[in-house]
Amino acid sequence: MPLRVTVDAESGVPPWRQVHDQIIRAITDGALPRDARLPPIRQLSRDLGLASGTVARVYRELETAGWVTTARARGTVVTGPSERPDPATLLRDAATEYARRAHELGVEPAVAAEAVRTALAAVNVNAPQH
Repeated sequence: MPLRVTVDAESGVPPWRQVHDQIIRAITDGALPRDARLPPIRQLSRDLGLASGTVARVYRELETAGWVTTARARGTVVTGPSERPDPATLLRDAATEYARRAHELGVEPAVAAEAVRTALAAVNVNAPQH
């Protein structure tokens, strides 16, 4: 199954972060299984209309976090589950990034925490029921 990534220029989220998060989602959802190859940097940047440096940053970040490995002969491939970060680490990293962003915006901690509670409630309401 080919990688499906889109970039929304109006979202306010940096393009590299959108691509990064969509690739992680595809890996965790199983759409990109172990050893699946990611498109070459030039191809994905051309497909998305992004600078190749932007996609290169995404691949570097994914590799640093253990989601993919890059080898000259094989290209960039998804790593095995045992090599990936655990969910607690991913959540902590996301929380740290959110806290940093809230601080940059000058938002008080109580307001930032309430935004998280509201977002969690919205996700829980919209989550499919099993």
